[in-house]
Amino acid sequence: MNTRHSALALLVAVLWGLNFVAIDLGLHPDGAEVPPLLFVAMRFTLVVVPCIFFIRKPDVGWKAIVGVGLLMSAGQFGLLYLAMALGMPAGLASLVLQAQVLLTVLLAAGFLGERPSRRQFAGVVLGVAGLAVVAVGRSLVAPVLPLMIVLAAALSWAAGNIVARKAKAASGLGLVVWSGAVVPLPLLGLSLLVDGPAAVAQALVEVQPVTVLSALYTAIFGSLVGYGIWNRLLGLYPSSAVVPFTLLVPVVGMTTAWLVLGEVPTPAEVTGGLLLLAGVATAVLRPSSIRPWDFRARDGRWRDRRQRAQRRGDVRGEGRAADVPGDLAAAELRAEEAGRLTPEDAARGAGTRAD
Repeated sequence: MNTRHSALALLVAVLWGLNFVAIDLGLHPDGAEVPPLLFVAMRFTLVVVPCIFFIRKPDVGWKAIVGVGLLMSAGQFGLLYLAMALGMPAGLASLVLQAQVLLTVLLAAGFLGERPSRRQFAGVVLGVAGLAVVAVGRSLVAPVLPLMIVLAAALSWAAGNIVARKAKAASGLGLVVWSGAVVPLPLLGLSLLVDGPAAVAQALVEVQPVTVLSALYTAIFGSLVGYGIWNRLLGLYPSSAVVPFTLLVPVVGMTTAWLVLGEVPTPAEVTGGLLLLAGVATAVLRPSSIRPWDFRARDGRWRDRRQRAQRRGDVRGEGRAADVPGDLAAAELRAEEAGRLTPEDAARGAGTRAD
């Protein structure tokens, strides 16, 4: 990734880390309980309306739009909100949900043929080790059922990542808005079925300001900004290059939960957080050797370079045919396209320029 895209991925990690405290505050306003599936429906209603009237449908098929909506939005957040309503702490939820990192890399290898480099794989392993340290440190205070539900949410997110990566939508924001339209009605229906019409009506009538603010934050910053950037990056880079940034989410989430909700991190959580940062550094802080998957623009640049290389070869051939190897221009072009010169080509090129 280049510096700009890495900074955007880091911004997404911060926004998503704050998301968990916002969700917790919205679900439990002044000791009350908001039906979790209704809360998700409220969030995505704000995502869709009025944006869908001003943002064009992304240039992907309806199958991809529905898939992202059901997996990355409805599945992930429906399960996450349910787990937090059942007692999953916000900080621990931000941690366990990052199991999607490993799941995404594995699913991408299986379904997209994206093999992570050794460096990326080592970074993910190190990050997962940090997650394990923190999880062990807090496993005794977390009920088993909410923990399993968050892991299911992580799997849903990972599957949504694969759908978004395969779709390669040019507009990440468009994909967020249009796929978000899949969420409100099904989850409202599930809430009516699970919680009952009376509980849903009471929650809507007695909605608290903190719940409204929470829904606004999660809709605007968590979904529109966060997933708009996220889906765009997944369309430009392999999943194994983008996903490791989310290892920073629990660091932000647990720190915020400590400051706002009084969830004091244990030594194990601090140690695990440091391992997470080390994993992110190992996986993503590397030279920008991965180029965006913009084949049309890249092919155009390569054609221009090929023409310039051919012209340079013609001029050199006319003036110094005995000094310049006939395949130097083509060799330099091939090496440039591959990202580096071989030692032999570099030596020949240096010798020619010195003449």
